Amino acid sequence: MAYGISTYAYFWRLSSRAPEPMGLPDMLRDAAELGGEVFQICDYAPIESYDRARLADLRATADDLGLTLELGTRGIRPDHLLTYLDTAGELGATLVRSMLNTAGHRPDTAEAVTLLKEAVPRYAAAGVTLGLETYEQVATDDLVGVVRAVDDPHLGIVLDPGNSVARLERPADVVTATAPYVVNIHVKDFAFTRRDGWVGFTYAGCPLGEGLLDYDAMVAAVGAARPGDRGVNQIVEHWLPWQDEGYDATARLEHQWTQHSINTLLRSE
Repeated sequence: MAYGISTYAYFWRLSSRAPEPMGLPDMLRDAAELGGEVFQICDYAPIESYDRARLADLRATADDLGLTLELGTRGIRPDHLLTYLDTAGELGATLVRSMLNTAGHRPDTAEAVTLLKEAVPRYAAAGVTLGLETYEQVATDDLVGVVRAVDDPHLGIVLDPGNSVARLERPADVVTATAPYVVNIHVKDFAFTRRDGWVGFTYAGCPLGEGLLDYDAMVAAVGAARPGDRGVNQIVEHWLPWQDEGYDATARLEHQWTQHSINTLLRSE
């Protein structure tokens, strides 16, 4: 098991709101300085335009910094997944995270199984694992059912229990259901706060250890379900709301949350 950081931990600093959005080399250097061992390039569309030379440069930067790379995308159409498999090969990544749905394609479970049975054997042959993330658009039981039906050790689940709360699924139930199939963990804490006038709630991120994520129970459940499996990396993400004080305050807090999260994970060893 290794601890790492996702592009989602740089959500605001790589966004169009940043005066000078961070590029991947800057994120890699920052992640290494913070003590990360893995960097997950997740839902980062520009990576799709990188040619082989630029991918080789990125891999060399990661190697020089002692970072393992992982990839993340959305969708399960075979041609898309195989494109990302090729990119993973160029980067030396052995895990690709995806999600069942995209804006233009929402397969039911039967179609998902058919599509994945076409792509996953190619992943297996390349020694790359495909992980499907838990999130509110797909019931956790359905996601588990898809993974079980494909029945290949190179297909598993990326566990992020906070995502499924919007589907009214309890994080503890999501952890229990997915634990035997988890191949990657997204670590982000979350909490409800009352809106002004006590009219409704805001559901958003918070510093690790201050919210509703039972981190110790989650890791224990995955460890018990996958004894001896040291390949389940933990990747820091955030749901940091934009700060009223503007970009500088938001970027500063984003960095603080990332530092706090990776320090907390390293201390948990």
